Amino acid sequence: MGRNSGTVSDTTVNIDEQRLSKFIGGKSALVAQGGGQRGIFTAGVFDAFLLSNFDPYNEYFGTSAGALNLCPFLCRQHGLSKSFICELTTDPSFFHLFSYIRRKQYLNLDWALDQILDYPYKLDVDMGRQVLGSQRKAFAAVTSTTSLNDHYFPMLHDDWREVLTATCAIPGLYPGFASVGGELYMDGGVSAAIPVQEAWRRSARFITVVRTECVNDSLEQQLKRDVHHQEVTWFKDSLNNIQLQWQNKLQSWKNDWGSFLQEKQTRAQQANALDIMNGGRWFFGAGDIYRMGHLLGQKFDSGFADMLMVHYQTYSLTREFLQSPPDDVFIVQIAPQEPLKSGSLMSKKEDLFHDYRLGLQAGFRFIESYQRAVHIWSTRTIYEQLGIDEEPAPDTDSA
Repeated sequence: MGRNSGTVSDTTVNIDEQRLSKFIGGKSALVAQGGGQRGIFTAGVFDAFLLSNFDPYNEYFGTSAGALNLCPFLCRQHGLSKSFICELTTDPSFFHLFSYIRRKQYLNLDWALDQILDYPYKLDVDMGRQVLGSQRKAFAAVTSTTSLNDHYFPMLHDDWREVLTATCAIPGLYPGFASVGGELYMDGGVSAAIPVQEAWRRSARFITVVRTECVNDSLEQQLKRDVHHQEVTWFKDSLNNIQLQWQNKLQSWKNDWGSFLQEKQTRAQQANALDIMNGGRWFFGAGDIYRMGHLLGQKFDSGFADMLMVHYQTYSLTREFLQSPPDDVFIVQIAPQEPLKSGSLMSKKEDLFHDYRLGLQAGFRFIESYQRAVHIWSTRTIYEQLGIDEEPAPDTDSA
């Protein structure tokens, strides 16, 4: 990890609090990754924040389930995200595997949003708008269906339902695309799985990123849980190739994708759909987009291959940004120490409750570390105001 970055998990804290203190006082941002039901970890982190009355941020960025999690946090409703995931997303009205396979039911986001607005949940949108006020801003990441570029729409405005639908509109799981302002968009995880670069581009200089996967998980490691080792090697070679020769090799890479995905389609038709769903990382918010084709057995065209390439390229660049941030920003990633028990869909409730508790623990650990950094910053500020030279801190970099 870079010297301007730190990590917090449910069991460990790895933050240079002395260095972090130098970035306190400026513009800060909170970023939430997607991940479907794995967002239960994020729900735990945010509930730890609410229980501690902790919210030092100026801006908020979320993708897919991350954006959904931000809403109850901004509306100051402790436990609502947990209820949404554990009760609503596990309800057959939201998603039912065999109804989906028979193409009789897609992911029912409209039903879920209707439920969250009604009792006993009742999302307090007015409170969220009051919390944001005129100084704070919250954004949901979406992907343009024409350019495959990421876009960021304000959250909790009059069109908040359309924006939340767009950031979660997973190709193949959601029927069609989502319309916002007359344009069509889809799942933000395709182009901005972790919208941390956007927070930095908007001048945030302390950024907290809440992840739903382990910090050190590479793309290859994530895929290793889902596919054969030989296929993982293929991905590794292709990723290295696309980073070094992206422009020159674009067309040949498309051809590679076409043949690879055709092979996956053939194998998927011989496999059990339930095993595929439970076997690993569904692409809710960010992940293995080709899994949709596994279930539907549909043809992979060039547009689908483009989507895959955009996702893996942007995700790879984001991981590099997180590992070695620019000198003008400090990034802390809050993430599980080990892979979560939850899946992106069809998780067991006991696994969801387990991962929620991990999020709570990680959230409280982060707050303690941040408060120590604030104490260092405030002490240094007082010394400067009094014209007192503070005793220099030990040089941890040379240790």
